[in-house]
Formats: sequence, structure tokens, C-alpha cells
Amino acid sequence: MGSGKRSLTTAAMALACACACVVLATPGVAYASPTPTPAPTRTPTATPKPVSNKDLEAVRKKLEKLYHDAAVATDAYNAAEEKAQKQSAEIVDLAREIVKGQAKLDKLQDRAGAAARAQYRGGGLPPGARLWLSDDPQEFLDGAGRVRQGEHATKGLLGEMTRTQQDLEQYEKDASAQWRKLEANRKAKAGAKKKIKQRISDAKKLESQLERKEKERLAKLEEEAAHQAQSVWLSSGVLADIKSEASEQGREAVKYATDQIGKPYEWGAEGPKTFDCSGLTSQAWASAGHPIPRTSQEQWKQLKHVDVKDMRPGDLIIYFDDASHVGMYIGDGAVVHAPRPGRTVTIAGAGSMQILGVVRPDA
Repeated sequence: MGSGKRSLTTAAMALACACACVVLATPGVAYASPTPTPAPTRTPTATPKPVSNKDLEAVRKKLEKLYHDAAVATDAYNAAEEKAQKQSAEIVDLAREIVKGQAKLDKLQDRAGAAARAQYRGGGLPPGARLWLSDDPQEFLDGAGRVRQGEHATKGLLGEMTRTQQDLEQYEKDASAQWRKLEANRKAKAGAKKKIKQRISDAKKLESQLERKEKERLAKLEEEAAHQAQSVWLSSGVLADIKSEASEQGREAVKYATDQIGKPYEWGAEGPKTFDCSGLTSQAWASAGHPIPRTSQEQWKQLKHVDVKDMRPGDLIIYFDDASHVGMYIGDGAVVHAPRPGRTVTIAGAGSMQILGVVRPDA
């Protein structure tokens, strides 16, 4: 190729490159863009699956067990508290006896010391020698009689000192034994308190997992279960046999208990602002002038049992096989009771819970 042609060709290529640069630099000219990155797809929010009645029934039974366990522990706490109060009072009484005994022993020791000193001053010679040396033998014999009396008195004094010392030792042993029992009951109280709080906490946690509508359905299931149990109890014809009227003290106890309706349940409480189940019944009867045991279990053990058909207002209905709950019969097939944490003192069907038996405080 000649030099002229090479020059033309070079010029043509330069012109073509220049034109291409102008075209690419001109605004508004369309050109291929990179492929866009697809936006991440969102997972649709899953609609919560509604809790079935079967699941709610399982929750109801679980809650029932948790609150029942809390009630059992509350009874244990109340029993330990009652025992601790009695043991503290007994320790105080024993301490008083120890102080009195020690004061008595001190006096006896002073008297014994005085008697010993008197005998020392009058002693030194045998009785025969003193008789020969005496100016008045009769006076000596009279004095010897007084000495014998003094010796008898001294023996009696020493015997009383011994008995007082033995009493003191027994008081101290009894006080030590009561103190050990007191410490054991304090530990029992602490253990019961821990269990109560744990069960109530578990129950609240379980309830907190439910939605508002589910809680409403759960409450409805609880009402239906109580209503069904009461219906079965009434269908037995039990009310037809219950005709007894309340005693005067029974009416006073019922009035006290029903006056507390609406006040909150609180474990270990005996009023006046909050109550647990046996706190309500024990205070009701105390207000009627007839104190009864503090716990439902002791009420069941110590009070007179009566047949359901013979019960009258004021009698106590004990519930469950372990006597862990109590309510007061008020007539017409109903009881007033403090149900459980989160609830208030209320009226319920007497047969809405498993009846263990009936006791009468003023039998």
C-alpha cells in the first residue's frame, strides 16, 4: 500500500473514532443499562393459630393444679406460722420461770449460807463436852433441841434448793427444745413461702401467654366447669335434706364472712383488707366469739364432722382430698370463700368443687 493510501486510511479511522466519541457523549442518547438487582421478597406474616378449646382446657387444668399446689403450701405456711407463735410464747413463759427460779435459788442459797455460818459459830466441841461445861444443863438441852430443829430446817432448805435447781435445769432443757422446734418451723415457713411464690409465678406466666380473647374463653371454661359440678351436686337432691337453721354464733360468722365479699385473696392473710381461704373462715368464727384452728387442714382434723344433709349456715365445707381449701356454707346450696390469688372473696356453689366433708365449729 502506498503512503498516500495509508494517510487516507489513518485519517478515516481518526474521523470515525471522533464521531463515535461525540455520539456517546451527547446527552439524551439511549444505551443499554445493567440488569437491575431483584428486590428481596418478604415472607408473609403468619396469622397466629387460634388456641383450641382442647388446648385451653389443658391450660385450665394446669392452672388449677398450680393454684392447688399454692393452696397446699399456703396451709403449710399458716401451720408453721401458728406453731411458731405458740412456741415463741412458750419460750417467753419458760424464760420467766427461769428468772423466777434463779431468784428463788439465790434466796435459798443466802438462807443456807446463814444457817451454815450459825452452825459454825455454835460448833467446835462435841455435845457431851458442852454438857459438862454448861452452867445450866437444862438450858443446854433446850439449846440442843433447837439445834436439832435447825438441822432439820437446814436439810429441808437444802432439799428445796436441790428441787429448785432441778426445775431450773428442766426449764432450760424445755426452752432449748422449743427453740429447736421454732427454728425448724421457721425453715418450714421459708420453704412453703418459696413454693407458694413459685407456683403463683408459674400460673401468672402461663396466663400471660394468652391473648385477651383467649383469657375470656378460659374464664368461660372455668365457669362452665364450676356450673357443671354444682349441677351434678344439686341433681343428687341434697338440698331437699338440708333444713337446719344457723345457730346464733353461726349467723354472726356468716355475716362477717359475707361482709368481706369483694376483698382480694392474699395467701397467709387474715384480714382485715385481704384473706386466704382459712383466714376468712377462722376470722369469721373468731368474730363470733368462737376461735377455731387457723388452717383448713386443722379445721378438718379438730372440728366436729357432720353429714352434708345435716349442715347449716356457718358450717365449714372442706374441699379436696388433702383438705387444702375451705368455704363457709351460707344456705341455699352456696358458700362464701376466698378462692385463689387474683380473685376476691365471693359466693360460689357449694358443690362447685370436690367436697371432702363438713365440720361444725360450734357443735
